[in-house]
Parts: sequence; structure tokens; C-alpha cells
Amino acid sequence: MGSLLKGVSGIRWGELRGAGEAPAGSIPSLLSRIAYADGTTARLAIDQLGEAVCALGFVVGEATAPTVPFLLELVGAPHVPCKAELMDLLASIYRTRQWHSAAAAARDQQNYTSYQEQPGWEAAARAAVYAGRPVLEKLASSLRPEEADPARELLRVMDEASPFPEL
Repeated sequence: MGSLLKGVSGIRWGELRGAGEAPAGSIPSLLSRIAYADGTTARLAIDQLGEAVCALGFVVGEATAPTVPFLLELVGAPHVPCKAELMDLLASIYRTRQWHSAAAAARDQQNYTSYQEQPGWEAAARAAVYAGRPVLEKLASSLRPEEADPARELLRVMDEASPFPEL
């Protein structure tokens, strides 16, 4: 994978569930395209990756949290295109509350046990984004508005939304 994304091969992507119907096994190649392709190809890969890790912009999967550190690595790398789009994806991941809401609604019903894992995926993904705060703070002080503005927006989202919602 080159100097970026060294740890991608250490994750068993094929054993993880993506968000929605998207397979997690495609995540390494999508990350690689974002890191090393031209802007147009990278944008398409970000769209596909978004469906794999944050379907519809608000549903995370088991593979979301392991993907976030690589998204943060790409955001912090100097030559990676489409940083604003990557930060938008990170903001969507951070905002997710779908599984927590579904579990809370089902708490008093028989199907509550079907929501045992998913809120944990959501909390882990949010915690992974939060752990990248130093990268985002550095970008927020950039002289390049195409980096600084989305980083400031993501930091604002993080400041306004609790990283760990209660069930």
C-alpha cells in the first residue's frame, strides 16, 4: 500500500460487516484509491467508501471504527486529494445515532436483543473519530481554506455532539 496505510493489511476486513449491504472486503482497495489516485478517482472511491462505512450518511457498520484511523491518516497526509470530502465522511460517522436510537426504541420490546452489537459499533466509530482530534486541530490552523474550513466544521460537530451517547 505504500508509505500510507501500512496497517491496512493487518485487519481482517473479510470478517467484518460493512454498513448497510456494502462488503467490508472492498475497504482496503478504496482507501488505496483515495491515497494514490487522481482527484476524480479519489472522489468516487470516497463515495463508495462512505456507503461501506456510513451507509446513507447515518448507519455505521462493524468495519467503520477500524476504518476511521486510516481516514484520519489520509486527511493528515500532505498530498491526498479530497480532504474536505474525507472530513465530511468523518463528520457523518461522528454524528451517527441510528443504532443507539433503534436500541433505545426497542428496549422494552422482544427484539431488543437484535441491537446488542450495533450501538457498540457506533460508539467505537465515534471514539475513533474523536481520537483524531489532534490531526483535525492541526488542519484547522492551515493557511489553506480547503483544509482549514472543513476541519473547523468537523471540530465544531465534535464539540456540539457528545462522543458517547447514553442508551
